Amino acid sequence: MFTRTLYIFIFGVLLTACHQPKQDSNSRQTAAACLEEAEAALANDSIRLGETLLRKTIHLAEESEDWHTNYIAYQRLAEALSQSNPEEALKLMKKALAVYEQHPDDEQNKVILLDFAGTYAAQVAYTKEETYDEALDFVHRAYDLAKKNQMTDLMCQTLTSLANIAWAKEDYRQALDYAHQAKTIAREDLRPGTLQVLARSYLSLNMLDSAEIVYRQIEPGDDVHLAYIVQSNLAKIALRRMGAKQVEDDIDDAFEQVEDFYYKALEQKDQYYKETLCQEIENQQLEYRSKMYGRTLLIVIISAVIILLVVVLALRYRIRMQQQEKRQLQQEAEHQKTLLHQANEVVAFLQNFILERTEVMEKLNQSGDSLINLKPHEWSEIERTLNAIDNNRFANLREQYPKMQEDDIRLCILTRLGISNRTIGNIYCITVSAVQHRKLKLKKEVFGETNPDVTLEQILNSK
Repeated sequence: MFTRTLYIFIFGVLLTACHQPKQDSNSRQTAAACLEEAEAALANDSIRLGETLLRKTIHLAEESEDWHTNYIAYQRLAEALSQSNPEEALKLMKKALAVYEQHPDDEQNKVILLDFAGTYAAQVAYTKEETYDEALDFVHRAYDLAKKNQMTDLMCQTLTSLANIAWAKEDYRQALDYAHQAKTIAREDLRPGTLQVLARSYLSLNMLDSAEIVYRQIEPGDDVHLAYIVQSNLAKIALRRMGAKQVEDDIDDAFEQVEDFYYKALEQKDQYYKETLCQEIENQQLEYRSKMYGRTLLIVIISAVIILLVVVLALRYRIRMQQQEKRQLQQEAEHQKTLLHQANEVVAFLQNFILERTEVMEKLNQSGDSLINLKPHEWSEIERTLNAIDNNRFANLREQYPKMQEDDIRLCILTRLGISNRTIGNIYCITVSAVQHRKLKLKKEVFGETNPDVTLEQILNSK
């Protein structure tokens, strides 16, 4: 009898706890807070979760008539969809503009909305092979408004957009003109994007020297993808000068594979972040129910035991999840390290491939003891090729050590190429021991290295 009564009591307590009035956390969430969550998800490359939160933000903003957050959410959602679905992105930007025009606030935001709309309209025109009239109309309106209000940064941004559209239309001269105008007013953080379209226009016009100069002005910093773009295009310029069309196509294929590895890694990170966030939501719900049990069960021994068991289980589960998350993070770090190593191997292979195909290298690699005579233009060619594929190494060396003799520079070039002391002796008409003596003298007198275990090759690789 007592056992039955106890079971009925426990069941009644649980039923009461389950039917306690809840305050839905979603109803208390503001549109602005939801927008912050969405931007945090997108910042962590969780695209799908970010899209879901942005659609929720739009719904909350319309209910609360928060029109500023409403059109900002439409803009962010369009950005998130721009790569996978440019048509949908354009529709969303038009909705954002419609909301802004009904409830205007800051004209700077209108310039941004018009510029984005023009960009997405250009993407749609490019994929469907249609005219760019709508895209140009949006961006010209944005530029005129930015110019009217003296918004220098937005003028630079809209001029860059016009340059991109002109380039897509294959009007490379017009693209070059817009890009030059943007460059003259570009702030430091806007320079990389402006310089990219400027260099791309030069390259499309086959103005290789100008394109190379602009690409070398781009400072990628920690942006690995931008660094790949710069290095791959510098390699293309070197190959185009040599007339190696097939190798240029092979470089494009190699870098497309590297980008595929990069985006697959982002997809894995997206899935992991989404699962982690769902688990955090479940943990929050579990904690909420635990609090509700504490209010409902009063001060009863059975309720205290139930709460204690729930807390213990929750802690054990949380510890297990933390351990699992740690393992997953380690695996992801190893995966990213592997991808970066593969990318570096591809770049190293392409650099060596380019060097091996030059006429000067074929001349240097000839066997035997015959004398080798390199003409001045051949020295210039091999140095320029090395600078193009080796991060401007010898240009920096000349700048860092301006008093170095030309023969010392050439000895460094031969050493960097891995040319044997015997072959170097054939070039300078001296013995192998004399070559070794020249290297030792260069290491001590120019680079100030007295450690006998450090070779000239190691010194050059560290520069």
